[in-house]
Amino acid sequence: MNNPKVSVIVPVYNVEQYLKQCLDSILNQTLKDIELICVNDGSTDKSGQILDDYAKRDNRIKVFHKKNEGYGKAMNVGFHNASGEYIGIVEPDDYINSDMYENLYKKVVENDVDFIKADFYSFICKNGNIRLFYNRLDESGKYYNRVINLQEDMTPFKFVMNTWCGIYKRSFIEKYHIAHNETPGASFQDQGFWFQTFCRAKKVYFLNQPYYMYRSDNVNSSVHNKEKIFCIKEEYDYIRKFLEKNPDIKAKFLGIYSYYKFCNYEYNFFRVSFPLKKYFFEVFTNDFKDAYKNKEIDESLFSKWGVLKLRLIMFYPKLYYWYKLLCITNIKMFIRKNLKFKEK
Repeated sequence: MNNPKVSVIVPVYNVEQYLKQCLDSILNQTLKDIELICVNDGSTDKSGQILDDYAKRDNRIKVFHKKNEGYGKAMNVGFHNASGEYIGIVEPDDYINSDMYENLYKKVVENDVDFIKADFYSFICKNGNIRLFYNRLDESGKYYNRVINLQEDMTPFKFVMNTWCGIYKRSFIEKYHIAHNETPGASFQDQGFWFQTFCRAKKVYFLNQPYYMYRSDNVNSSVHNKEKIFCIKEEYDYIRKFLEKNPDIKAKFLGIYSYYKFCNYEYNFFRVSFPLKKYFFEVFTNDFKDAYKNKEIDESLFSKWGVLKLRLIMFYPKLYYWYKLLCITNIKMFIRKNLKFKEK
């Protein structure tokens, strides 16, 4: 197939339980002029066989088998082999609504933007019952259904961070050599890609319609692997190198970088296992003391509560540390006592 409208990249690693649902949702799109690029990153289950079986039945599928080198490398292989006008991403344990790419393609072409993103559902499934949670990219609702210039208005940098609920113009990705960080495993490599696309884009579009179904209950997902939390530092070191190579971008977006680094460090302090919390917090504290010393923090990007937490970390780290431990303990107790899955 030559130059399909959309190339859909699916990075695959040991997801045989969910893979068929994912592939079927892509192949059954109302937009038929697509190609499906599946990169098998050294799966040890039946995922590779499933991909080959599907490829025999549909010539729109390209399968690449490779040794296990991590999510970032698999994604870069997919992007390198994409030939579509636009590129989409679907995680192999998720699935999408049948009209996703037809509607996104129509809007992205109409508005000639670098990328388009839409709202999405997260979901959990138990005993065949699905519970959906609507996720809005823009809680204010002010940025939907119009072209936004990210070089002039950086508010969308605070929207929900993900790389898979939209499509990207392939020429835009290739022009700026945007790629994923090729570190082992599958932890946080999408954040560097996300940051590059937002820093480089001049015109983007956000749509207040949900098409993507994000699975929250896959226990094997990397977001549940507490021992990979320290990869977050490596990913932000990667983003920092991108900024250092592009001084004009660094001058404009360094504050945004520090803001997102803070948010993700704080979130992952909650997730890291207790034996590792103290060490992770030392990394957290030292990084932000250095950022403050080098005047890399823009407090105007933070809420009043965020500024208070930021200052506690930098000037009263022990107080913040014990405060967070108390919060984590209380939150986990609340979850155990009150949050139960309600079947429909």
